[in-house]
Amino acid sequence: MLNILHHGGATGVTGSCHQLLLNSENSLLIDCGLFQGEDAHEDSFEQLQIEFDISTVKALVITHVHIDHVGRLPYLLAAGFKGPILCSEPSAKLLPLVIEDALKIGFTRNAELIERFQAQLTSQITAAPYGKRHTVVSNSDVTTRIKLKRAGHILGSCYIEVSHQDHATQQKERIIFSGDLGASHAPLLPAPKSPHGCDQLVLESTYGNRTHPDRKNRRAVLKNAIENALTNGGTVMVPAFSIGRTQELLYELEGIIFEAKNASWKSLEVIVDSPLAARFTRVYRELKPYWDDEAQKRLKSGRHPLNFANLYTVDSHQEHEQTVEYLAKTGRPAVVIAASGMCAGGRIMNYLKAMLGDVRHQVLFVGYQGAGTPGRAIQQYGPQGGWVEIDGERIDIKAGITSISGYSAHADQQNLLDFVKRMRRWPSTIHLVHGERAARQVLKTKLEAMYGRKGKDVRVVNGE
Repeated sequence: MLNILHHGGATGVTGSCHQLLLNSENSLLIDCGLFQGEDAHEDSFEQLQIEFDISTVKALVITHVHIDHVGRLPYLLAAGFKGPILCSEPSAKLLPLVIEDALKIGFTRNAELIERFQAQLTSQITAAPYGKRHTVVSNSDVTTRIKLKRAGHILGSCYIEVSHQDHATQQKERIIFSGDLGASHAPLLPAPKSPHGCDQLVLESTYGNRTHPDRKNRRAVLKNAIENALTNGGTVMVPAFSIGRTQELLYELEGIIFEAKNASWKSLEVIVDSPLAARFTRVYRELKPYWDDEAQKRLKSGRHPLNFANLYTVDSHQEHEQTVEYLAKTGRPAVVIAASGMCAGGRIMNYLKAMLGDVRHQVLFVGYQGAGTPGRAIQQYGPQGGWVEIDGERIDIKAGITSISGYSAHADQQNLLDFVKRMRRWPSTIHLVHGERAARQVLKTKLEAMYGRKGKDVRVVNGE
């Protein structure tokens, strides 16, 4: 059985980076993500360094372009990695945008350096179509192929099926890295389908201890939160990642506004205050062939789910400051979607500073809030009338706080169990990663019970 080393993402929900050792001379790297929240050490620069041996790494395979899966890529290239960076065709379009933004925030603002780095990155990216085998290692010792399959998490996301053969022993092994799996019935993207089977499965466990409400319920909660703001004359602040959640929310809001009978809904402003999110949304629109059947029907009927009349984008920093001031003072009802998704920086922070202390406004959490992030503190203490510290300033939370786990892009406990259950050949070893301790432990227990009911043996490795 092939060994897997974890260089991040094994005991927390960020920093995903897994190395599959094929033999002493060959290995594959699956993702190379940034640590965030409690997963990030105080000396975060040291944590960013690539301190493991990359001399055997023949390829980096990327499951999707969220920063907690690709954010250490600049450091990997700086450490001398020259091999191919394999990803899906949509990810190949999105990755340079994500890395350009990551470089500006945490690496350098020197335009010439960024351009040079982007040129190198682009030369190493290899787009692999979904469902087609791609040979990554082929020599007299081993042959290793990968296949990317849709994961339904964000546009371009995939889980990775690795087929490996050792020519000396004639042993064959199949390993699957789930990346981040999408929830069923998510807007815009088809849900992931389980593979035929594998020997080892590296499975995310973000919501291993929770079940999401169904789509009808979560849409009702979304609508209700916005109706409260319309009644109170306030703004609904939605911290959302620039890629994935933003586009899914726009899609849902277009549907609610389209069906609304109330005139106030028809005049509601939906503001995307993130140049990066606006760029991603444009790429999402270009990649319509990857949308699901429901979204295709909307397009055919002449609707524009990601480019509707009520939608406004804020680009410059000056426009951003004016928008924050205007909404805080006037109480004009609006929905503002801004990064970062865990309130760990970005433009959402200025909205929170200006409006958290005002009962007219609402904060709507639609994604996972990592331990140690301001988002988790607001989510946890806000409903009790608590406070949060932002930029050294204590802010009493008077705004309404609503959380909808159903809009998380992550599979819930049942989705994760079904991913395994629907395989014809169940894995004999499952490595649980990308989850907090409690979530991993609950999912481990559930998986072992599921195997027990079928009389099957399984080794569940929990965060090692």
